[in-house]
Amino acid sequence: MTLEGKSIAILIAPRGTEEPEFSKPKQAVEDAGGKVTVVSFEPGEARTVNSDLDEGASYTIDKTFSEVKADDFDGLVVPGGTVGADKLRGSVEAIGFIRAFFDQKKPVAAICHAPWTLIEAGVLEGRTLTSYPTLKVDIENAGGAWTNEEVVVDNGLVTSRDPNDLPAFCAKLVEEIAEGVGAAPAAGN
Repeated sequence: MTLEGKSIAILIAPRGTEEPEFSKPKQAVEDAGGKVTVVSFEPGEARTVNSDLDEGASYTIDKTFSEVKADDFDGLVVPGGTVGADKLRGSVEAIGFIRAFFDQKKPVAAICHAPWTLIEAGVLEGRTLTSYPTLKVDIENAGGAWTNEEVVVDNGLVTSRDPNDLPAFCAKLVEEIAEGVGAAPAAGN
């Protein structure tokens, strides 16, 4: 599966995004030939975390939310991390950026706590997905159906539960972006 000529945005929230949930999908996209743009709130560097508490590696931010639009990309990856997902869902710019991928029917991949951002974006009505188990009720309250599976694909939306699911998550997100199948909003949204 190749992503040659494809441009993918991956989000990072400083001192909040979970290291492997950021680095492994980024590497998978790059290994498949895709171009990755790291997007965050402010320019500079962003440090990840491990298990929400331990300091992770630092990554260069390529663009800020104010510098990008979904039109510029073929797909989006939203890593988890409890604090990172919470920071992202609290940002009007981040949520608008995420929502635009659904509006444009582009593939979106979200792992662990990242579906919090999808709830905030209002795009889960009628969808089946997975996440970290503690988000089950939040997803159901947002109109989605939660399932406890390694990876779930619903019309271009790829979701997984936690870092243990990264091999399946990365394979599916590359596949969905390569196919270009978009994560359109459910009817009525």
